[in-house]
This record gives sequence, structure tokens and C-alpha cells, in this order.
Amino acid sequence: MSKPKEKQKARRLLVQALYSWDVGGTDLIDIEAQFHVDNDMAKVDTSLFHTILFGVPKNLAEIDAAYEPYLDRENKDLDPVSRSVLRIACYEILHSIEVPYKVIINEGVNLAKTYGPTDAFKFINGVMDKVAIDKRAMEVAANKRK
Repeated sequence: MSKPKEKQKARRLLVQALYSWDVGGTDLIDIEAQFHVDNDMAKVDTSLFHTILFGVPKNLAEIDAAYEPYLDRENKDLDPVSRSVLRIACYEILHSIEVPYKVIINEGVNLAKTYGPTDAFKFINGVMDKVAIDKRAMEVAANKRK
């Protein structure tokens, strides 16, 4: 079982890796190899990194469809960092049911604060709140009852 800090580091690297894939169209295998060369991966959840790096493109239509209804602009008009953060968070909402939605949203907000444009974190928070209500309705409802 990996530690929360290792997962956070994986997500930070994922923003950069998915940005490279989205903007540069670089091959995923090449991106993953380059990240292993350029970064000290000893304290990174490499399993999470690999799973999401390959999982986002594989499930891209489903992931983009999860957040696009809540955008105030076209997906193509988002800055690439915000799009990468939304894709990571939506992947986890849809495919990492063991991770509480509040943790996923919090991680997305923190990534947007670190890497995104000014106030992107507010946008990410608003979109992901709506995705969570849509995709994890039972969990959100149970949390509201507490």
C-alpha cells in the first residue's frame, strides 16, 4: 500500500505527463520512460502513475464526457493544465472507487493551485463537485447525512 505523499507525487507528475501527451502528442510509453529517467521515482506511486497515464487516453471519451457538461466553455478552449487536472480527477472518480471523492477533489484543487493559471482551482473545484454528485451520488448523499 502506497502512502498518500507517494500518490500526491504521482499526480503531480501526471499533470506534466498528460500535458505532454495532450499538447505534444508524445507516445505514452516514451513519456513514461522519460519520466523514469528525469525524476526520482523512489517516492512516487509508480503503479498509480502508470495506471492513470495509460487509463486516461484509453478511457478518454468517457472521462471527457464526465466533466464536459459542467464546463463554461468548449473543452478544446480549456488551458492544457486544467484539462489534464480534470482528466486525472475524473479518471479517479470513475475508476478509483476506493478513493473518497473529497480526496480526489482536494487533490485536483491542489494540482490546479500549483500548476494551473490563476483561479483555475476554483473552476476545477466547481466542475469536480458536479461530477462527483453525478458519478458518485450515493457517496455524496451519505457524506451529506453525516
